[in-house]
Amino acid sequence: MSYQIKKKYPITIVKPFFLCFLFISVLSYSNGCATLPNVSEKIDEAPTAQKPPQIVSSKGLLSPQKSKAIMERLKRSVDPTDILGRHTAVVESVTESPLTKGNKVTLLADGQATYAAMFKALQKAKDHINLESYIIEDDETGRKFADLLLQKQAEGVQVNIIYDSVGSLKTPESFFKRLQDGGIQVVGFNPINPLKAREEWGLTHRDHRKILIADGKVAIIGGINISKVYSSSPLRWKQNEKAPIRWRDTDIQIEGPAVVEFQKLFLDTWLKQKGPKLSERNYFPDLKEAGNALVRVVGSTPGETNRIPFIVYVSAITFAEHSIHMTNSYFIPDDQIVKALTDAAERGVDVKIILPGTTDSQLALYAQRYYYSELLKSGVKLYEHSTSLLHAKTAMVDKVWSTVGSTNMDSLSLLSNDEVNAVILSQEFAVEMEKMFVRDLADSRQIQWDE
Repeated sequence: MSYQIKKKYPITIVKPFFLCFLFISVLSYSNGCATLPNVSEKIDEAPTAQKPPQIVSSKGLLSPQKSKAIMERLKRSVDPTDILGRHTAVVESVTESPLTKGNKVTLLADGQATYAAMFKALQKAKDHINLESYIIEDDETGRKFADLLLQKQAEGVQVNIIYDSVGSLKTPESFFKRLQDGGIQVVGFNPINPLKAREEWGLTHRDHRKILIADGKVAIIGGINISKVYSSSPLRWKQNEKAPIRWRDTDIQIEGPAVVEFQKLFLDTWLKQKGPKLSERNYFPDLKEAGNALVRVVGSTPGETNRIPFIVYVSAITFAEHSIHMTNSYFIPDDQIVKALTDAAERGVDVKIILPGTTDSQLALYAQRYYYSELLKSGVKLYEHSTSLLHAKTAMVDKVWSTVGSTNMDSLSLLSNDEVNAVILSQEFAVEMEKMFVRDLADSRQIQWDE
């Protein structure tokens, strides 16, 4: 294997193994005694799937009879799958975030579509805007956002911003001071300076979420930060060409009852970070049903023992019966994820994973390739995206279950970061996700075993 890898990639096998070991050692040290939960135990402890899930509408909790009827209609739209029964029961057993009905979910592929949707939502806002982002850069894109946010604040719309202090390390304080001078409330998450720490200080706990909420009615989430790297047009890019690297990412816009759960996450983070007192606004307006998608909001915070996004991913893969189509930008999975993927492939599930072929972290690229041998041997089909820097974090299972969010398949994301994903149960939305996945496959190179 060493010879084959050396032959394919112009690096010695010693270097990536050493760097991976160093990288994983640093992650292990930074996470202290934190460990990921044993998902098989959660599956065994979960209540029977015969019990209908608890579904919340815009008017409140539905009766078991109505919830069962909704799930039965969804089951009839796709081939038989445990995703709609057993997996849903497992997730419901580890989270208080409800499954909500009546949501409209719009797929936003890449920065241009996402920024267009964001600017439209911002311009229409009448009451408040809540923005939470790992990176907010002082570049052309960041300044466009800043100008519009200041304009909305001047119009009487209260703007509240949370940015991560490490993710936005290169952004000068003057950028945020300009926002504050204009009346915008700004919180730097977990300051690097320990003298400014609002709780127990540590560099590894980061806010990796990307959430925009307008008037408590529209939420946009995914992997896209506020940075010009997402603003380039979707043109093909090759490593041997001297052109800006295009970043390939995915967001979604959600309208409907699920927006309440994103608002709760934002306000909870604001409270934990001891942000300034928020102005009295209508943060939880009455929401009407806007579509047919069932949505569950999956958030995580370090210190939780259940690590919900991890359980969601592992159990969804475990219960897959037909297909698993995944994209992930930093793929350094733990043993449970690897086993779930290999087991799925060995029982005949069509497992395809698109990973970066170029990256902003060579360590992550070397570490990702370490897992190829075991995955390929089991029948997992692996692809490296070759026209862009892949930054998306998405998955589709059995053409009915989808997730889009900020969660990566690595220890930092799964153990140390605040993350957020939306899980969407909808055959119609899954079709849109599959179309996007096929387009990404066309821009990717399949990794062959004989390499």
